Amino acid sequence: MKPKIYIDGKEGTTGLKIFSRLEGRDDIELLLIDEAKRKDYDERKKLMNAADIVFFCLPDAAAIEAANMIDNPATRVIDASTAHRTAEGWVYGFPELSPELRSAIASAKRVANPGCHASGFISTVYPLVKLGIVPEDYPLTCHSLTGYSGGGKKLIAEYEDKARDPRHESHRIYGLNLAHKHLPEIMKLCSLKRSPVFMPILGDFYAGMATTVMLHNDMLKKKLTAEEIHAALSEYYAREHFVTVAPFGGDESVIYASTLTGTNKMRISVYGTEELTAVTSVFDNLGKGASGAAVQNMNIMLGFDEATGLE
Repeated sequence: MKPKIYIDGKEGTTGLKIFSRLEGRDDIELLLIDEAKRKDYDERKKLMNAADIVFFCLPDAAAIEAANMIDNPATRVIDASTAHRTAEGWVYGFPELSPELRSAIASAKRVANPGCHASGFISTVYPLVKLGIVPEDYPLTCHSLTGYSGGGKKLIAEYEDKARDPRHESHRIYGLNLAHKHLPEIMKLCSLKRSPVFMPILGDFYAGMATTVMLHNDMLKKKLTAEEIHAALSEYYAREHFVTVAPFGGDESVIYASTLTGTNKMRISVYGTEELTAVTSVFDNLGKGASGAAVQNMNIMLGFDEATGLE
C-alpha cells in the first residue's frame, strides 16, 4: 500500500513547491482537500489523521494548532514553519549534519524542517564546532543574501508589481533589530553560547541564497588556515549527495546566490588566507532551504532513496 501524504497549507509558496515535487510520483498517494473546505477544521483534521505523513506549510500559530489536531499515533509530521524547530520531541531535519541525525529523522514522528537562512549558517558552523575548530563562544558574524520568494506570496507580489517601489532594484538589509527568527535554531543546533551578529539581505531576484560566515583564524580553537578549514569541511561532507564543498577558493572568482536555483543542492565555498577565512553556502531558499529539504526528509522517513523526486 502506498503511503498517504497530506499537505496542510498547500496554497502557500512552500506548500506549492512541495506539491509540485510530489504530484507526479507514483510511489505515494497524495490526499487532496476540496478547495471549498481547505480552511474547514473538521475536513483538515480528517485528512491529517488519515495520512502517514503530513506537511505543515503554515504560519507558526497555525502549525501549533495543527499539531494538536492529530490524534492518530501513526501520523507523522514534517513542519516547515518556525514553530517547532527548538521544541522538545521534534527532530531537526538536516540529515547531512550527522549519521545520528539522519537515523533520528528516519524513525521520527515529528520533524522540524530547517529555516532557509539557518540552513546556510548551520551547514558551515555546525561541523566546525563539532570538529573543535570554532569555539562555542566565538563572536560569529554572518550575512545571508536571499531571493524575495522566501518572503511568501505577499512579498513576491510586491516585488513583481510593475508599480513597485523603485528602491527594490537594489538589495535591502532587514532584521535590523539583530534578533532574526532563525537565531534560536542556529544557536541550539550549533551549541553556541554567544549569539551571532546575523544580517539578512533581500535581493531583487526570485530564488537563491548565499550565506557567508567570516572568521579570524587566530581566535579559533585550532589555529587553522583557510585552506585547512576547507580540507576539514571537504572531509566532513565527502560522502554526501546534496551537500558538497567546492575546490578551495570556490569554483569561480565570484559567487552567485542563484547558482543552484531549482535544485536541492547546497554548495559550500571556503576562501581566505592564513589569517582570515570566509565560508559561503549557496543553495535555493525554496529547495534545500525549504520544500526540497522537506521532501528529502519525507523520503528518509519512508525508507525511500532520499534523492527520489529531487534530481
